[in-house]
Amino acid sequence: MFIIEFLVAFFLIVSGIFGFVGSYGMIKLKDPMSRLHAPTKATTLGVGGVLLASIFHSAIIEQHISLHELLITLFLFLTAPITALFIAKWHIHRHEKPDDLPDAGEDELWATHAVEQVEDVPDHTKT
Repeated sequence: MFIIEFLVAFFLIVSGIFGFVGSYGMIKLKDPMSRLHAPTKATTLGVGGVLLASIFHSAIIEQHISLHELLITLFLFLTAPITALFIAKWHIHRHEKPDDLPDAGEDELWATHAVEQVEDVPDHTKT
């Protein structure tokens, strides 16, 4: 029983450390692409640690298995990388014009830049 309580406490402490480091990185890192890395790691590892602690506690100490934690963990690990990818793509292509991009290959379109979409987007670089 002591080992299980130790594991639960360990996962909670580790998740708190990841949450703190992710928050600190979000404040201190200079550019948006660097800032993107800190909260995604804090989300997956910090919240994942809390969920692991909850799974261990409910399964071993309370003697029941809750599927809620497993579903939350699955949803978290599936959506965090996809969200980070979309935010990174936005940061990469937000100031690009189709003429500035290198050749896209056979289909002649970039996945994030259709010619008709870019012409309708206002240019926010001239403020």
